[in-house]
Amino acid sequence: MHQHPSYSPAAVADLCKRFPLLQRLMALEPVTWFNPERLPADLALPGVGLTAADADDAAARLARFAPFFCSAFPETSALGGLLESPVQAIPRLQQALERHFGQALGGRLLLKRDDALPVSGSIKARGGIYEVLQHAEKLALKAGLLHLDDDYARLDSDAFRDFFGRYSIAVGSTGNLGLSIGIISARLGFRVSVHMSADAREWKKRLLREHGVKVVEYDSDYSVAVAQGRAEAEQDPLCHFVDDENSVQLFLGYAVAGLRLKAQLEQQQIKVDRDHPLFVYLPCGVGGGPGGVAFGLKLAFGDAVHCVFAEPTHSPCMLLGVHTGLHDAISVQDLGIDNITAADGLAVGRASGFVGRAMAPMLDGFYTLPDQDLLFLLGLLAREEAIRLEPSALAGMPGPWRVVGETQGYHQRLGLSPERLARAHHLVWATGGGMVPEEEMAHYLAAGA
Repeated sequence: MHQHPSYSPAAVADLCKRFPLLQRLMALEPVTWFNPERLPADLALPGVGLTAADADDAAARLARFAPFFCSAFPETSALGGLLESPVQAIPRLQQALERHFGQALGGRLLLKRDDALPVSGSIKARGGIYEVLQHAEKLALKAGLLHLDDDYARLDSDAFRDFFGRYSIAVGSTGNLGLSIGIISARLGFRVSVHMSADAREWKKRLLREHGVKVVEYDSDYSVAVAQGRAEAEQDPLCHFVDDENSVQLFLGYAVAGLRLKAQLEQQQIKVDRDHPLFVYLPCGVGGGPGGVAFGLKLAFGDAVHCVFAEPTHSPCMLLGVHTGLHDAISVQDLGIDNITAADGLAVGRASGFVGRAMAPMLDGFYTLPDQDLLFLLGLLAREEAIRLEPSALAGMPGPWRVVGETQGYHQRLGLSPERLARAHHLVWATGGGMVPEEEMAHYLAAGA
């Protein structure tokens, strides 16, 4: 387990002197911070320790598993067994938000519909499912039961379920990662346990149990669920622990999204280059999902893409870690911030040190927003575009106006002239909501109204 320092009042006061922004975080004020140390992609990418070849390898593995998905999850056959989501323009919402913020956007607002990803209805279907597939393939290849040129549809069989049944998988989660890993692991035949933090929604626990997953509940937050899951897995040599804080495989599963987005935008004849910048707004919890996606985006688009992370005012762990340079050596609780938010997927107090260090030089900026804004935006999107998301998936929505209205010298620093901004596309990554039960959604919509 990680041992982290806890900060005395004097140490916190000293940090606030060095980083005045922290006082606004502690006051739970919405903040926007543009990263003065952002580097050009060709200088930043080598620092990740992973390459385009690694992301291509992940994409190839997902392609090998496509026949398995067509067999095991027939809803994926429309896309030939690939787990992918559409990109759509949301002009009615764009107009509503231009009125709300009193500012025209100039460019176009797009939504990346990861709420519609098959199998588990959230962005976690990318990383979580990928890591389980990578592990399953490795075990089956090593046992001589599978060859790389086989038709992977054969994995959807009792023979393979019996084989994988000797092994187990464990993960700590606030909900969506547990859902994606539980569903795919159970379908392959693994024994699987999901360690859920106190903020995980009841319906997610119920759904996992229906799939035969062992759900272990905790009264504390995400970090404790992960630590306990990790400790339990270490006791069992046949157990694979999916480490949301440090996993390279999760990160690569997410990175494939960036590569695929390039083809999707080309199909829609959306140009992305220096004169037609693409801004992508990613909700951030521990950081693996948005970090991996941003890595893929940088591989695909280089400096033409601008990645901005969004967090709740009560859980600004990645902004805190990157801004101070302390990464996973500090938590929001060290500053007296409670890490309690309606955005259950973002309720993380301590960011991934791996993602923070790897991705900080590639990220344009960070902002925070209060829960009431998430719920207001959830209601507005449902009314204007008839799209229903879970609260955390709305975190990216105010981002375009934070970027366009900035006054910190960010536009100037990156050569984002008014002409370039007028030709920009602003893509909000909708990270989840596809499996939210009706009664839960009704509750969100009522709160949003």
